[in-house]
Amino acid sequence: MKRTHFLKFMAISPFLLTHELSELERIGNTWSNTEKMPLLFLGHGSPMNAIEDNEFVQGFKKIAATLPHPRAILCISAHWFTEGTKVTAMENPRTIYDFYGFPKSLYEVQYPAKGSPALAEETRQLLQNTTKVEADTAWGLDHGAWSVIKHLYPNADIPVIQLSIDYTKDAAYHYELAKQLQVLRHKGILIIGSGNIIHNLRLVDFQNFHKDNYGYDWAIEARTLINNSLLDGDYAPLVQYTRQGKAFDLAIPSPDHFLPLLYVLGLQQKGDTLSLFNDKLLAGSLSMTSVRIG
Repeated sequence: MKRTHFLKFMAISPFLLTHELSELERIGNTWSNTEKMPLLFLGHGSPMNAIEDNEFVQGFKKIAATLPHPRAILCISAHWFTEGTKVTAMENPRTIYDFYGFPKSLYEVQYPAKGSPALAEETRQLLQNTTKVEADTAWGLDHGAWSVIKHLYPNADIPVIQLSIDYTKDAAYHYELAKQLQVLRHKGILIIGSGNIIHNLRLVDFQNFHKDNYGYDWAIEARTLINNSLLDGDYAPLVQYTRQGKAFDLAIPSPDHFLPLLYVLGLQQKGDTLSLFNDKLLAGSLSMTSVRIG
């Protein structure tokens, strides 16, 4: 796809604008309009970031200080990878410890944010023209969500729901699906994608885990190409990441941690600025690069 065609494709068509306006009207009785909320993609990294106070945690806290106060949060986490699409719809989501081998203190952390069945239902309605969305009452908040959201809102006073990633669908599907959630940005909902843009656990260099901004040559190449695409607003290579060569193949060996980024990019509108933070490589084969839009 040529860049010019892709940018035109990204622009809001009259059909999408009409759809957005009708959805704004439909859910107007549930939430009044607000200024358009920003979007975040957070490189969540190790679960230990939940209890440490390192430079990446400081990056999350600094970005939180710049955000308007949301009514609720919709999180797309790399750690809820399902067949089909689900949305958490319980009043009180549990804190999920979906990891092992870490200190006891990490398993003692609770993030008791409320859920929002109303937002879950609105999310289901917004996506119903594309896919069936199951209202889930068993999942909760996995560490892709709570380990970073706790640094944005440590008082757990913002309701949080999660939208799962359907592993049977390709990247373009997820990029397009996200656009149907656009109306939520005008209702005070903060939409967060949580993953890691470069995420190859098999090649982690544990001996150099604490070396500053350390990456293998292929990781440096992939980060440069990806960051250029992000900053240039040219998302075609990212949606088509499986066609970009060896560096991308090594950086994104599986889609789970990468796809949350595409949800955030799919929600970007004309005029929204994009900036990077926590933009460092880690342990050779990981990146903590995070993105703010708007």
